[in-house]
Amino acid sequence: MNGDRRSGARPTLEAVAARAGVGRGTVSRVINGSPKVSEKAREAVQQAIDELGYVPNRAARTLVTRRTDTIALVVSESEHRIFDEPFFAGIIRGIGSALSETGLQLILTMAQSRNQHDRLELYLTGQHVDGVLLISLHGADPLPGRLEEMGVPTVLGGRPVGFTPYSYVDVDNRAGARQAVKYLLGKGRRRIATIAGTQDMGVGVDRLAGYRDALLATGMPELVAYGDFLEPSGVNAMERLLEQHPTLDAVFAASDAMAIGAMRVLKEHGRAIPDDVAVIGFDDSAIAAQTVPPLTSVHQPTEDMGRQMAQLLVARINGERLEQPVVILDTHLVERGSA
Repeated sequence: MNGDRRSGARPTLEAVAARAGVGRGTVSRVINGSPKVSEKAREAVQQAIDELGYVPNRAARTLVTRRTDTIALVVSESEHRIFDEPFFAGIIRGIGSALSETGLQLILTMAQSRNQHDRLELYLTGQHVDGVLLISLHGADPLPGRLEEMGVPTVLGGRPVGFTPYSYVDVDNRAGARQAVKYLLGKGRRRIATIAGTQDMGVGVDRLAGYRDALLATGMPELVAYGDFLEPSGVNAMERLLEQHPTLDAVFAASDAMAIGAMRVLKEHGRAIPDDVAVIGFDDSAIAAQTVPPLTSVHQPTEDMGRQMAQLLVARINGERLEQPVVILDTHLVERGSA
């Protein structure tokens, strides 16, 4: 690394702390990009680093933070769901591609219950990993905040409900849903239903908000049923919608899996797709092109999302200051036969 071979003794972490008038822990948190440092302390540490020529290279960080060269991906879902949903595969591929040349190893952990989360928190804060990626958080999960408080660099995939994390990557779910419903309106559909996702997740809240945005100025009724992003919930929600609103002529589902479940029910009830009822999903998963008819869907760049998450986390682990700790990726509608 630059500056490693200078003549004379290299500046130490203790020297930086003494020059800045702060403790070792504060210097370590600044180096690792933790937001739990006051701006005044951060500036003092940065000035001391510049004046002393301190280089927080890999060897130095290993002594200070006991680097493990391992990062954890935490998914708050069941093993069955992780390996069945294409969204997670895309995220993991993106993370893997970003880490391929860094020397960092990825471990996958799953935690749903409170006991599982408590055990996981002890592991993640016990210097077993250098940083943590979290996806599919439900509700106001305390784990991200606790990791940050303990100085563990953390990046989230998806905006959670109930709090705003320091660093996360998401897609513009609200705009994507709004575009889908406006497309249906443009095709002359006038009784547009939605199968919304779970409302304890930012993705579920935002996609429902986009549906409502598009209908707001039209005076048309909101026809809403709720699912959990999986196909069986799309089946159940579509049954309820047809029972309550038999004259509906379009459905926007908050995931491709729910849209596919909805299409199955519509066919069973003798509704032609798209002539009687148009259907749009969200994900643009590989299976969307294989349904009959092929499913129109909102494309979300899951691999890019995973790459961006990993890049942000590596930067934090390496002590780089993030110019853009929050990244929102664009979506676009992929037109196929179902709408």
